[in-house]
Amino acid sequence: MNNALLLKLHRWTTLVFALPLIAIIFTGLILSVEPILQSRGLPAGMVDADRIVGLLQRYDPAGKARGFAINASGRQMRLMGVNAPTIDLATGEAATASDPVGDVLLWARRTHEHLLGYDWLVIGSTIAMVVIMIIGILMGLPRLRNSLAGWHKGAAWFTLPLLLLSPITGLFMAFGLTLSGPPPAATRAPLPLADAVRTIAQSHDVAHLSMIANRGGRMMARLYEGGELRAYSFTADGVTPLARNWPRLLHEGNWSALISGLLNVIVSVVLFGLLITGLLLWSRRKLRRRPQATTTANGTAATGAA
Repeated sequence: MNNALLLKLHRWTTLVFALPLIAIIFTGLILSVEPILQSRGLPAGMVDADRIVGLLQRYDPAGKARGFAINASGRQMRLMGVNAPTIDLATGEAATASDPVGDVLLWARRTHEHLLGYDWLVIGSTIAMVVIMIIGILMGLPRLRNSLAGWHKGAAWFTLPLLLLSPITGLFMAFGLTLSGPPPAATRAPLPLADAVRTIAQSHDVAHLSMIANRGGRMMARLYEGGELRAYSFTADGVTPLARNWPRLLHEGNWSALISGLLNVIVSVVLFGLLITGLLLWSRRKLRRRPQATTTANGTAATGAA
């Protein structure tokens, strides 16, 4: 295919989706640090099964909550599905101060996944990102030069596998593709939250617990083990690890928190840099054309007058 046509498609696809891509990439950069922060867990001795169960009984005496999530960096616990305050795990009382880091991460996740409620725009922009990369590949290997265009092309080609992996795994998540098959059928009624906490505490450190919640009629737990965020289901035999959802692990950087988190930071920075430099290259091209067009118009007018 003609490289000039490919370049035009590359530019215009970027221009059309520039604003949503800026939002998605920027929030992705923020979320890249979440595994690094959360995988460290809570300080030793801050929580155990009895303490978590006690907090559940205190703030959800009717047992209506469908789950809870623990924010290790902010040392807070939030109940799901009930009108209960955020709990300060250090004191056991309702949190009186907001957690700025947690608030930013929550905002970033909602924006990254839903973009002000326009989920279709997130999916469309992610597909556009893949298309932009494929067009860049079809244009062939670049000549690397010490210029803005040279750095733009070099950064894209040297990090290409990681760049492609990010939007592709995001699309897998959006369409529910896990590469691990469906989870095993539930063999028992969902455990009450308190019983689920006691059960998982028998074999795991609850200081690294991320959440326990009822998902689709199945009680599930997610916790960090060796830097990886693992998922477990509750069975008659206790807790059973679920098959790894590799698209999610790779996209969120939860397969090895420190390494994968840093890789996601690098990918986000490169993607943001490529988008900005691409827009700068386009604007430079437009600004160069305007004086030429003005000069040509003036010359034509002068000739006509003569």
